[in-house]
Amino acid sequence: MNIKLVTDSTCYIDENTLKELDIKTVHLTVNFPDESFDETSVPYDYFYKKIEKSNTIPTSSQPALAEIYNTFKEIVSRGEAVLGVFLSSKMSGTYATALSAKQMILEKYPHAIINILDSKTNCMAMGIQVVEGAMMAQAGKKMEEVIQTVEHVSKRVQFLFVPSSLQYLIKGGRIGGASALIGSLLQIRPILYVNDGMTDVMGRIRGTRKAINHMLHILNEDAKNYGLKHLLVHHIHDSNQGKQLAEKLTAQYDRIVPSLPVGPVIGAHVGPGTVGIVYSTNK
Repeated sequence: MNIKLVTDSTCYIDENTLKELDIKTVHLTVNFPDESFDETSVPYDYFYKKIEKSNTIPTSSQPALAEIYNTFKEIVSRGEAVLGVFLSSKMSGTYATALSAKQMILEKYPHAIINILDSKTNCMAMGIQVVEGAMMAQAGKKMEEVIQTVEHVSKRVQFLFVPSSLQYLIKGGRIGGASALIGSLLQIRPILYVNDGMTDVMGRIRGTRKAINHMLHILNEDAKNYGLKHLLVHHIHDSNQGKQLAEKLTAQYDRIVPSLPVGPVIGAHVGPGTVGIVYSTNK
């Protein structure tokens, strides 16, 4: 039985890879007071410029139950199996909604095979899990093997990032007001990471450049100790900084390291100018 991977738009997998591996996505929405849209439906520049002009940080909404249901239905009605891998359940209700859609599908298609996994992360830290699973599915592996592959990556993936300012974290309620004020005065930059499905602080360093260098030190130590499989750069509306970091890592690790933009849903919580790395280890 063919297996199709389904994920959500916060994976930020590039369009060519989505098509090549036939990965289906459901879409989260961003909501301004005067406008709401699927985060994939507008250029990222439009979104970030709208934040600047309106001085408003939008909210976000999980995919509609109907969209997930219809995506699953399209696949199972062809006699294929579904493996869904979604944004951390501690960050969004998307995972829970997918479970509800699964139950609705099973009422109509009782023999359908649908498995739902919590990626416990977002962006390409989730995307790598999905891509590895989709490659196994295309190779004709059984569902158990595909799930094992996704879970193997999930346990070994790391997402570190340094925001250029604390403004978005403050407004989004991701950091306390007092600590944010101190950080702004002293130019302290937190090194953030995704820890068991939640954004957490790995360290605080004075100065953006030093924070980025410390982030790279963590990467280097993990690469030495556990081996490096995947490596990429993420940036939020700062392609120049993303490109520079990717070029540095390409030279250091003798591999092509891509620089990929982060879309509106995750970008709105952390803010433009943020740069980060996603990597997975062999052990």
